[in-house]
Amino acid sequence: MTSRTVSVGNRRALRTLLSATAETVNAANAFRPLTRRGYPAIAVFAFGWPTAENVPLVVGGSALSALRHAVRGDYRSAGGRIALLLKVTSWLVLAVVHRRGVRSRPYFEDPLNEVLGPAFPSVPPRPGGVFATGQTRRRYVEKTVSYGPYRSNVADIWVRPDLPRDGKAPVLLQVPGGAWMIGMNRPQAYPLMSQLADHGWICVSIGYRISPKHAWPAHIVDVKRALAWVKDNIAEYGGDPNSVYITGGSAGGHLCSLAALTPNNPAYQPGFEDADTSVAGAVPIYGRYDWVTESYPDRREFGSVLERMIVKLPFTDNRQLYLDASPIAHVRPDAPPFFVLHGTHDTLIPVEEAREFVEALRAVSTAPVIYAEIPAAQHAFDIFGSARGHYTASAVERFLDWARATRPE
Repeated sequence: MTSRTVSVGNRRALRTLLSATAETVNAANAFRPLTRRGYPAIAVFAFGWPTAENVPLVVGGSALSALRHAVRGDYRSAGGRIALLLKVTSWLVLAVVHRRGVRSRPYFEDPLNEVLGPAFPSVPPRPGGVFATGQTRRRYVEKTVSYGPYRSNVADIWVRPDLPRDGKAPVLLQVPGGAWMIGMNRPQAYPLMSQLADHGWICVSIGYRISPKHAWPAHIVDVKRALAWVKDNIAEYGGDPNSVYITGGSAGGHLCSLAALTPNNPAYQPGFEDADTSVAGAVPIYGRYDWVTESYPDRREFGSVLERMIVKLPFTDNRQLYLDASPIAHVRPDAPPFFVLHGTHDTLIPVEEAREFVEALRAVSTAPVIYAEIPAAQHAFDIFGSARGHYTASAVERFLDWARATRPE
């Protein structure tokens, strides 16, 4: 055996060991976030979120990799055996992660049970996984329309092909997340919108102006503009303009909450001040509700992003602008019903922020405020066709059906 062969074998063994170590660290991060502080929390989310919600795919890929290494004989050395042990350990950890997700349904349903009662029973989750969810847009999107003057003012209309066009279908406006700087409405909320569309709802999934090109409040103005468009035009697709609800995740959770709590506010409706932008209910998911507080560990980083990229004005000289952008500052007695969802392992938006928002809204609102806190769920837990994604869809549909049925005429 030549020295070159030995050198190549050593390098390969080292790569195998490093790869297995990385998989184990990633599994541990999916089980419990490695950190929730500062900018490293973004990387923790980026790796932990898709792993936790797609465990079968991750383990399947890892198993195929292990088989290839075994065929090559990479596990014959001491380092190779350690690498194999690490891989197996990561699979066991991920099995626990997957089991937690599969068994999380009561955390979505129990808060609804306390308020809705037996008259509005649970909605069975749709079958299917990640790939089945990804095909739903082709099945349900009837048309992509422009709802405003800007290039980003586009909306996908999700509607079942055989839906009656009698103008009686309830409507859900979906506001995408993306830190106010991405705003891609695809593929966000596909499990939810496909389930609702299949059950007779019309869903309108919008894009909107984003930063840093556009400064705040362009984002909320576009959401309001979309609501105005829905009220004026959704009847031609079979929708009821008097039965419009709103949802969104992350930045979309912030925007949908703010829109629901500031109906017909002329400050956010320039040029269409007289348009009706009220909604009959709101479902913010892992949203941001406070742009002012300094109570959370990520406040400095979040505030810096707002000042440099989103608002583009210093906080110290423009505190009222930041306060006005905070849904928690607009809680009101006549707020529509709210269903707030958040995960305890969220590394991008602290779960404490959702708790404080719910507490503040419950203190003044005469309508129900339901809060589902999902143990061990990361940010964006509803996007994939995972167990949590389908549980979210079922719980949200149940809430919306109740809100629609009990809404005063």
